[in-house]
Amino acid sequence: MRRPGDRSGIQPHLRLTHADRDAVAEVLREAYSHGQLDEDEFEERLDAAMRAKVGAELEPLTADLGVVPPGATAGAAAAPAAKDRPGPKDPIESTSTERVLAGAGHAGNYFFPVIAPLLLFLVSDRASPYLRRQALESLNFQLFCIIGGIASVLLAWLVLPIALLVYVVVGWMVLPAVATVASLLGRNWRYPMFFRLVKDD
Repeated sequence: MRRPGDRSGIQPHLRLTHADRDAVAEVLREAYSHGQLDEDEFEERLDAAMRAKVGAELEPLTADLGVVPPGATAGAAAAPAAKDRPGPKDPIESTSTERVLAGAGHAGNYFFPVIAPLLLFLVSDRASPYLRRQALESLNFQLFCIIGGIASVLLAWLVLPIALLVYVVVGWMVLPAVATVASLLGRNWRYPMFFRLVKDD
């Protein structure tokens, strides 16, 4: 166990792993067995630990117990401290709910193009990096299809724009379905497109 003041390994902004939550649960069980927590407090804190998403949510659960879980930030410490946001091709942790919502955002383009991913992007904000990234990809793809389609029609007398128009039409019909399946599997899906208008700050 580390002393409470030793926070060198804690990354409160990074998402937790199962091992992080299990480490805190073990500390809570030990505190309960020593009488530091009564039954209601133990159950309340254990439930909060199992539902926690980022490291900052775990810290208050053990701060008054005099110990910091040894493995509570093992996964977070392994990540580079300067890299707060995963790269475009890096895997991103996600829950089953986040995967379903991301899939719905991709599939929603068949019914509400641009609107579905835009709403999902705005709602997700910083709460879910995975959901935000997938909504952003879906939104950029729809904008790419609209702009590419208009440009192709205006320049239809050239050969290259016709090829682009075919790609846009076929891509719009097929790729959101592929993206939906990829999201349900928890993949960090990226659409094959030439430009992305909306950037993730």
